Amino acid sequence: MKDVVRSAMLIVAVTALVAIGAVAQSNDQSPSASTQGSATAKHARNQASSESGTSKLNAIDRHFIRKAGEGGLAEVELGKLATEKAHSEDVKKFGQRMVDDHSKANEQLKQLAESKGVSLPTQLDAKDKATMDRLGKLKGEQFDRAYMNDMVQDHAKDVSEFKKESTTAKDPEIKSFASQTLPTLEDHLKEARGIAPKERKQAKAEKKGGL
Repeated sequence: MKDVVRSAMLIVAVTALVAIGAVAQSNDQSPSASTQGSATAKHARNQASSESGTSKLNAIDRHFIRKAGEGGLAEVELGKLATEKAHSEDVKKFGQRMVDDHSKANEQLKQLAESKGVSLPTQLDAKDKATMDRLGKLKGEQFDRAYMNDMVQDHAKDVSEFKKESTTAKDPEIKSFASQTLPTLEDHLKEARGIAPKERKQAKAEKKGGL
């Protein structure tokens, strides 16, 4: 009888020890599980925060960024062409200014676009390629006149679009970019309008002299 009682007590003791060990192991694992759960939640919050910039950007602001990227890229490439082909020093200097100013603005726009989840074009579109081809076939004064006429038209359009976006953009950072870039574009337009008539006047004088 005593052996039976002793065996029963031993079984109870072993069972208790096993239960205590299981509880201890569960407690040891819980901080790790808690840490893992916290990390997962943090990742989810960061991902949601990253995606929120894209989801909140409306179609108009998104379109503006992309068009500004296209235009800025074209101005740099056309400016490089002007520094190589222009006959007039004024036109060459203007072309170099386009390269410098628009390269700077393009870099700012690139950073802004990345923060909004918008991909900017890295190549000229069909229209700008056609312009490059057309101007690339011209020489001397013909190039100068055509290039400056294009610059007047392009910058008049740019000023109008940036002025509108500087007041109507829903995204505050895009509105700020448009507002800060607008004065430079207005200055470009003013300079282009000053150079273009000179080139036309010179062309008329040369034509008259040739007669």
